[in-house]
Amino acid sequence: MPAAGIAPGGSGKEYPGNLTPFVTVTCIVAAMGGLIFGYDIGISGGVTSMDSFLRDFFPSVYRKKHADATVSQYCQYDSQTLTMFTSSLYLAALLSSIVASTVTRVFGRKLSMLFGGLLFFAGALVNGFAKAVWMLILGRILLGFGIGFANQSVPLYLSEMAPYRYRGALNIGFQLSITVGILVANVLNFFFNKIAGGWGWRLSLGGAMVPALIITVGSLVLPDTPNSMIERGRADEARSALRRIRGVDDVDDEFSDLVAATEQSRLVEHPWTNLLQRKYRPHLAMAVCIPFFQQLTGINVIMFYAPVLFNSIGFGADASLMSAVITGIVNVCATMVSIYGVDKWGRRFLFLEGGVQMLICQAVVAACIGAKFGVDGDPGELPKWYSIIVVMFICIYVAGFAWSWGPLGWLVPSEIFPLEIRSAAQSVTVSVNMIFTFAVAQIFLMMLCRLKFGLFLFFAFFVVVMSIFVYFFLPETKGIPIEEMGRVWRSHWYWSRFVEAEAGRGNENLEMGGKVV
Repeated sequence: MPAAGIAPGGSGKEYPGNLTPFVTVTCIVAAMGGLIFGYDIGISGGVTSMDSFLRDFFPSVYRKKHADATVSQYCQYDSQTLTMFTSSLYLAALLSSIVASTVTRVFGRKLSMLFGGLLFFAGALVNGFAKAVWMLILGRILLGFGIGFANQSVPLYLSEMAPYRYRGALNIGFQLSITVGILVANVLNFFFNKIAGGWGWRLSLGGAMVPALIITVGSLVLPDTPNSMIERGRADEARSALRRIRGVDDVDDEFSDLVAATEQSRLVEHPWTNLLQRKYRPHLAMAVCIPFFQQLTGINVIMFYAPVLFNSIGFGADASLMSAVITGIVNVCATMVSIYGVDKWGRRFLFLEGGVQMLICQAVVAACIGAKFGVDGDPGELPKWYSIIVVMFICIYVAGFAWSWGPLGWLVPSEIFPLEIRSAAQSVTVSVNMIFTFAVAQIFLMMLCRLKFGLFLFFAFFVVVMSIFVYFFLPETKGIPIEEMGRVWRSHWYWSRFVEAEAGRGNENLEMGGKVV
């Protein structure tokens, strides 16, 4: 399948090349780095709904859940120690992403992926054999360090390897592997919870060693990206690698643009300070706003607290874990829709359609829970039809996220970063994502207790805000080579005032060259 083409809307540059089996397999293997993130999201919510786990480590939560009839359904999981177990990972990921930025730039994307796999493996080992809460939190911190490195390097790797016309689909492979990780974790939680003796949670937590091994071994066998090779002074190797990746001998134009972008990036001594320059204002705004909004869709509330949430609204333990499996299946299938459509329908269409879909579902779920549970959290006997409606609309909500803000929250920021600020800007994206993942995880159960069904309306408000932001401030990046991405800002009604026109300059990549997720 030819990967060459002219981007719509202006003087596009055409790079010859094919979507080769080599680059396809390479991107699939690299995208497996998302498994560790997804597995953790799925597993953490599942084990915190297991009675045996709560009894061993969080007895106060266990007592509220089973012995204290005065505790509202909304509040039975309200425990800062329990939320610290979940959210400590994201704080660690935030800190490690800052270090990972330097490692990724100086030593390459592969080494950063290797560190991510090894650290995640160590965390899974500690959690699987945990005897006390401090061991659980230590394990979570090691897991977080691993996720910080993987989330920094894998999206960059995918964007640099992919032919630009298939950049969206191949990059979303990372999000697809996250959703597969969530689904696998939910399925394992369901079956491990049935193990006699109440030690199934150890298999759930220790099972994270498997995705850790996948990304560790994968990082050892994957080739380096041409961009990374050039960045580290290995130009001849980079040219040979580019020929193999594109499947053609004529790579001179693309190679020259990569070299020019690298030379321009070397003029930047302080990429972190450089991010604050006026011409990078749109890049910085997107690096901050998109991951911020992604977390305030409320998706992590659903995904890593799904069993707890379903249990809190009246589902039994097995039913809540099975409901999480169902949402996990929907998540995977909807992400495949995004892979199919992102390079056909465009980023803006998926963002806006997903926003409308999530907004409607959040309003319906809030109404259903409010009508049945009220403000006192006592639903009485829940009819089967009610449970089906709640799960159905939560699944529609998950589908809306999974083909819009889920994958595009990682893809779009990566498409707009020039090489000279790429690692630093990607680190900002990961850091903002982890800051607000941590914040939401830390306060969600408390908010559920205080806001009750109004929690869904809280997130619905932000869905409205983020959809307005996309409509007015996010330009379409579909089908535009990364070396020419600068023109989307220069033609934008608002961002053009910040970006220098550089009239008469043909090598646009010197300003906006190279793209990485």
